[in-house]
Amino acid sequence: MKISETDILLIPGYGKLLPSHWMLRWQEKMANARVVKQKKLRTPSKKDWLETLVKEVEACERPVVLVAHSLGTILVAHGAHVLKDKIRGAFLVAPSDWDRDNLVSDFDGGDFRPVPTDPLPFRSHVVFSQDDPYCTVERSHTFASAWGSTIQDAGHAGHINAQSGHGPWPEGLMSFAHFMKKID
Repeated sequence: MKISETDILLIPGYGKLLPSHWMLRWQEKMANARVVKQKKLRTPSKKDWLETLVKEVEACERPVVLVAHSLGTILVAHGAHVLKDKIRGAFLVAPSDWDRDNLVSDFDGGDFRPVPTDPLPFRSHVVFSQDDPYCTVERSHTFASAWGSTIQDAGHAGHINAQSGHGPWPEGLMSFAHFMKKID
């Protein structure tokens, strides 16, 4: 599937999206991509975030491809069966393991726990890092296997965000383009 034939929804995770984050750069590069703006970034509610995502998906006029990061990947897993009719694929970057106690100091995972392990009803691809402080390699593999996703090792890339040096992240954009070619 061509990128230009879809609506691409970029779904950030927990906390503020820094101006140098790759998601914002991808939004600038792709005219059909937009960031899903969630409320309460430090005290997220699965119900509120899912309602926002559903509204964004319903507003799309073309097939939808989701690109999610961190807690955004977990949101996709929670909402997959609600969203399945319009979603053609999900590119899931650096899933965070909210089942782990004390993942972050000021939020316990709330109603995002437990992390869903049902297969996703659309094509998906997980990109993980070997030294992600928010998810072990083993848990990344567990999520990808449970979700029926293909998986990609990004090496020692931290949390694959601006803080770990992945502002533009051209390798990620190339991987996304390769993923898009596999979608029917």
